[in-house]
Amino acid sequence: MGDSDDDSFHGGDGSRSSEITGGYEVYPGPRRVVVTKSETGFGFNVRGQVSEGGQLRSINGELYAPMQHVSAVLAGGSAERCGIRKGDRIFEVNGVNVEGASHKQVVDLIRCGGDSLTLAVISMPRHIGEQVELSDDSSGGSVIDYSEKRSLPISIPDYQPAEQSSERFVVFNIYMAGRHICSRRYREFAKLHSLLKQEFPDFSFPKFPGKKLFQLSEQQLDTRRRGLETYLEYVCTTRVIAECEIMREFLSIGTNDTIGNNPVPPSHGRVEVKISLPDRSCVCLKISKHSTAEEVLQMVTNKVGLGSVSSSIFALFEVDDTGFKRKLRSQELPYKSLVESCSPVHNEGSCLVLWKWICSPKRELAACNDDRALNLVYYQALDEVNQKLVDSSDSLLELKSLKEAGKKREYVEAVSRLDGHGDIAFPHCACDARKEGHVIAIIGFNAFKLQACKQDGTSESQVIEFQWSDIHQYEVDNSGTSFNFLYHRDGRKPRRIRIFTTYNVYMNECFEKMKSEIINDGK
Repeated sequence: MGDSDDDSFHGGDGSRSSEITGGYEVYPGPRRVVVTKSETGFGFNVRGQVSEGGQLRSINGELYAPMQHVSAVLAGGSAERCGIRKGDRIFEVNGVNVEGASHKQVVDLIRCGGDSLTLAVISMPRHIGEQVELSDDSSGGSVIDYSEKRSLPISIPDYQPAEQSSERFVVFNIYMAGRHICSRRYREFAKLHSLLKQEFPDFSFPKFPGKKLFQLSEQQLDTRRRGLETYLEYVCTTRVIAECEIMREFLSIGTNDTIGNNPVPPSHGRVEVKISLPDRSCVCLKISKHSTAEEVLQMVTNKVGLGSVSSSIFALFEVDDTGFKRKLRSQELPYKSLVESCSPVHNEGSCLVLWKWICSPKRELAACNDDRALNLVYYQALDEVNQKLVDSSDSLLELKSLKEAGKKREYVEAVSRLDGHGDIAFPHCACDARKEGHVIAIIGFNAFKLQACKQDGTSESQVIEFQWSDIHQYEVDNSGTSFNFLYHRDGRKPRRIRIFTTYNVYMNECFEKMKSEIINDGK
């Protein structure tokens, strides 16, 4: 991992001018893009000629041999976050010029390059980029990974009649892990199927239940219900489809419980959610599907019995598949987050937790004057020691003695002095401070660290520490692909570092909170 004055990676040619054409930023020549493979692959499809060679063509005023082009970009995927657009021509793959190359050659280069892909692409004006070039001598290929499967507890156990604006129809009730999340009519399922086929043209979809011209009997309705359930279960086992925007919208809880222009009656009443606590117990709440995280947090802390001072150090978090806890923003909808996360089951189905967030050691100990808060902080401290998130090698005997004696406050005070206490370690990701490998970004009260690691997340020995006083600017990149910060050490030029994490918004929020805590702590 480098710590020189010059960045070791650049996202594009900074000296190249561009123009806006039809809402797109169009460069006169190739631009460099680095795409990091995620759980959904690189997130784009490639289409183009099957054979090599071909006649030169003019693109943006320059002559090029035929190039493969991006025929589809997965919404929210890695490629989209890096600025790749439908219609982009692929000029280079990992430094290899692919002008005139066959479709197979380009796809093979992409797939054999590992988890990091460097492309040189030529952007096209919107009216050209949106046109998919098809011919008898063209072939399509997916760089979307359909291999990752997951078990999603989705079902359609029943249906019911509905009426709106004098129209009578049947809605099928969709449940996730035993909770009703939405109701959809048949034509909405048909619309979903059509949209998914457009988004994932090379995926092998199951047979979709056919449309009937006449009114269905109860037996036929139940047959349709089972067919729709089988279809939904099958497509949702493929992670990239289950997490795409089309499926999220279909399963979302909207004001009118709709998708597209087909409204169905909203679900009635409140729903029950479970919030896990650090002591492994659960709080059950009846909330509205539209309750915000701020409102639910207040309900949880009230039910636990925390006062205003002690509750201020806690927040509501979502736990993802890897176990990483992301704090929900105040206006996020916890129920929607619970449905969309599709996380493995935590504490009988809960993937929402009440957890201590960033706070100074002084505020943490002040909150522990409340016995109920002390109990939660104590169990969180036990978790830090048991999972080796803190360096307790020289304090194990002391900690064991305090635990056996039931001295919770003393235990919390001892853990608060250990290196790593309260740190937030983000999932590994790419960073322009490294030419190869990934980093683990660690936000701690004393410093911000970048821990070197391999692309599979295996930690390496090198760590760079940044004192908070040296960090002068930080932001989420305008393209939404990275979190950037500027640091300045005495006697050296300022340097900007980009961290390519999907948690860039949360990382920015953590920086804001940490700066606030440090100021309030008097540092």
